[in-house]
Amino acid sequence: MRSTRVDRLNSAGTEQARAMLLACAAVPRWADEIVRGRPYASVEDALEAARQAAQPWTDEEIDAALARHPRIGERPEGGEADAAHSRREQAGVTGAGADVARRLAEGNRAYEARFGHVFLIRAAGRGPEEILAALDERLTNDPATERRTAAEQLREIAVLRLEGELT
Repeated sequence: MRSTRVDRLNSAGTEQARAMLLACAAVPRWADEIVRGRPYASVEDALEAARQAAQPWTDEEIDAALARHPRIGERPEGGEADAAHSRREQAGVTGAGADVARRLAEGNRAYEARFGHVFLIRAAGRGPEEILAALDERLTNDPATERRTAAEQLREIAVLRLEGELT
């Protein structure tokens, strides 16, 4: 998929490019590394750079990125680009009905009590029942396993968001 949309990232000023990337994941080191790697020959090259820069993210970076994510099932408020990304990603969940909303709220509370941060999953392309099943399954993880899983979900979300910006 060769695209000239990568020019949007390549030609943006440093702060504009950085802001675009921080809306994908609130990890300054990651955004800065991708900005420094410009220019990219293709969207695929930019996405690969994003994947590589996120391997691994530190615990502090994961915490910072998680803090910017809304709870799954809650409508993200605000006009920031990351809130707009979240609204699009969670579109299939937010209108899923009262029972799903209740079950997600209960699962979110249990997850946060167990792990100390929001439950994060790549919601794009997943239905509410699939998300609920993943939430239930991940509640059985030990903290170290769940930390790795949350970090992987963050990476997937960041790369998908960047792909959306560039295609």
